[in-house]
Amino acid sequence: MTRTICPALFLLAAMAAHGGVTAEPDPEKWLAGAEAAYARVDRYTAIFHKQQRVAGELLAEETILLKCRKKPFSLYMKWLTEPFKGSELLYVAGWNEDRIRAHRGGILRFITRNIDPSDPGLLAGNLRPVTSTGIGYLLQTVALNIRKAIEAGELTFSERGEENVYGRRTQILGVVLPRDKANDYDGARFVINQDLATKILLRIRVYDRDDQLVENYGYENLDLEAPLSDADFDPKNPAYHF
Repeated sequence: MTRTICPALFLLAAMAAHGGVTAEPDPEKWLAGAEAAYARVDRYTAIFHKQQRVAGELLAEETILLKCRKKPFSLYMKWLTEPFKGSELLYVAGWNEDRIRAHRGGILRFITRNIDPSDPGLLAGNLRPVTSTGIGYLLQTVALNIRKAIEAGELTFSERGEENVYGRRTQILGVVLPRDKANDYDGARFVINQDLATKILLRIRVYDRDDQLVENYGYENLDLEAPLSDADFDPKNPAYHF
């Protein structure tokens, strides 16, 4: 028996295969999978890409070597590009009176300071405290906004095809929120890239109600099996300059 295929259905199938039609996954199920993937991570290294719009100005992207450990929560960061090239930052929860130890690059590299993460001077050029860095906080931000929108009944969540990001195959996911309520969230629109193999979020871009980029965070060369030790979060590490 010969089957007749409806041309319209054939067209829709072809469009879906090429990203022309978006799918609408279950956001809670998707979040549960992403959170389970992150729960299996203990420590990692990455090249962290960060860009923010502060006081209406879109700042230049920063490129940072990042080492991160979950317990105790620990961060080591070294800026790889100007204008902060050579700057280093170290934070370990419970150590140094819960303060950051940091120094600038260049001629100021010999001046090391201990700073509270919420210090107004430190926050002046940032939207978030530096202790909110990492793939865990990236996921947390997404989860908080999605679940708040689900509860309010105003979430649009969709799959939008695949994209190669930092040499990795990723699924693109879109989060759209009411523009007139964008101030209730971290933005009006989120574009998320989730690694297809690990289910870890590799990049997020957040746009405001005027569709201006507000936040852009990405994790390149993400190594979820990095052999980090206490020495990686020790200011006496001979590779560091604290």
